[in-house]
Amino acid sequence: MNYTTISLFSGAMGLDLGIEKAGFDIRVCVEMDKWAAQTIRNNTDIPVIEKDINNVSSEELLKTAGINGGQVTLLIGGPPCQAFSTAGKQRGFDDFRGNVIIQYLRILSEIRPKYFILENVRGILSAKLNSVPPEYNEYENIKDIKGSVLHFLTKEVQKIGYNISYALFNAANYGVPEQRERVIIIGHIGSKVPLPAPTHSENGDFGTQKWVTLKDAIGDLSGKDDLKYIPLRPNSIQYMKLLKEGQNWRNLPPEMAKEAMGKAYGLSGGKTGFLRRLSFDRPSPTLVTSPTMPATLLCHPTELRPLSIEEYARIQQFPDTWRFEGKIELIYKQIGNAVPVGLGLAVGKQIMRHIHNETCDDKPRISYSRYKKAVDYEFTKLFEEKIQYLKDSL
Repeated sequence: MNYTTISLFSGAMGLDLGIEKAGFDIRVCVEMDKWAAQTIRNNTDIPVIEKDINNVSSEELLKTAGINGGQVTLLIGGPPCQAFSTAGKQRGFDDFRGNVIIQYLRILSEIRPKYFILENVRGILSAKLNSVPPEYNEYENIKDIKGSVLHFLTKEVQKIGYNISYALFNAANYGVPEQRERVIIIGHIGSKVPLPAPTHSENGDFGTQKWVTLKDAIGDLSGKDDLKYIPLRPNSIQYMKLLKEGQNWRNLPPEMAKEAMGKAYGLSGGKTGFLRRLSFDRPSPTLVTSPTMPATLLCHPTELRPLSIEEYARIQQFPDTWRFEGKIELIYKQIGNAVPVGLGLAVGKQIMRHIHNETCDDKPRISYSRYKKAVDYEFTKLFEEKIQYLKDSL
């Protein structure tokens, strides 16, 4: 049986590769970035619609995939979490209607696949709607509450007919050598899909495996002379020479740390990304779209350089044979924006279990991520309390 899948906002196909490994058949990808679109073409025979999602119709999607609407098992995609505009009233409404999340909802409602996966950044847990057009007037009173975007999104997919489950997931808890946190919403026209239980934890608690480390992922690449990377900035090199594996700016002598940090020295927050050497003994922190920026430096544990694009790809679990298109800065961006393959696989396998009516553990003993109030029932309860507080204060 073919588990027909449509992919939106496909990027370099991190989520897609995981979904394919779980047994799904991706029939069409939508990706407007020409470099990412070419990456897809470099590695697969899947047809790519290289257009803005606002200009893609459901009819075009189905025709390109060679299927009809009733044949779609799964819709997947991670629409960028654009800010809902705070511009002038009419422009705000137009921006709202053109928001990529709204476009995802449009295609979902028109095609009505049996299941869907919507992936997004942690920030969606606190994102605000800011303004709503008349057709969404029911959300007018809650538009300025933190989390109103996710509240809106969940209510709208429920109107279409989906039961949903969602949480903030730490990819390291699913065998990925990276502590990357992403919100994933799973929807089904029918019974609710239980969230996938973590398979890994920091210390291997409750029968899970220990986290996969950076050394596990890239250890065999150390010392190779054909790796491609952007050199460290000259002003970073003098400090990185003094830092050992797992250290950051806090391990510099006090006066040197103050000099190195400049204006950022007095700012609040942990600032753990500044002048940071990674540790081989832990998963990587979240890969960013550029590994040499001062506040999010990703320096190799033992070498005087940032992580290479080959190491980036290993950490995100792309095959070594995957050919990324574009200049090195664009390749870092493609890989840094991707969903780790292993996280996509975990969610895909959970949906496949649900399709086959297999038992799913929906009460894991390991948390999905380090954050509280980031699982569907916790978020819903917290948001309802915010709404009630707002009503009581009027």
